[in-house]
Amino acid sequence: MSDVVTLARGWIGTPYRHQQAVRGAGCDCLGLVRGVWADLRGAAVAPVPAYTPDWSEPQGAEVLWDAARAHLRPKRPEDAAPGDVLLFRMRAGAVAKHLGLQGAIGAAPTFIHSYQGHGVVESPLSRPWARRVVARFAFP
Repeated sequence: MSDVVTLARGWIGTPYRHQQAVRGAGCDCLGLVRGVWADLRGAAVAPVPAYTPDWSEPQGAEVLWDAARAHLRPKRPEDAAPGDVLLFRMRAGAVAKHLGLQGAIGAAPTFIHSYQGHGVVESPLSRPWARRVVARFAFP
């Protein structure tokens, strides 16, 4: 199993808290990825300016996608592996604004993510979720 997956599963049960990244206390989807990065590397990747829950939708800017490209290594979908960072576009025409970490691959794929009303959970990467994935990244 991937070290990223093992660490991410250690965050399961953490409540959803916008702009936070503290295992057991609260995180959002970006906070989960940042927290796992810090667990792996011993320090946060980079300071993050304040952001709103709409993730720049009014401006149409792909802020989260640009940041992911700056800090993570892009991957092709056919190279999927446990621990990959997944970027989701929640609806057609909207900016990509949700992140998760691939848990399992194969016949029953999963991903670990934090979202409002649920906190950090491992969910099936079902067809409705999978069709929203717009990019895949590996930790460098």
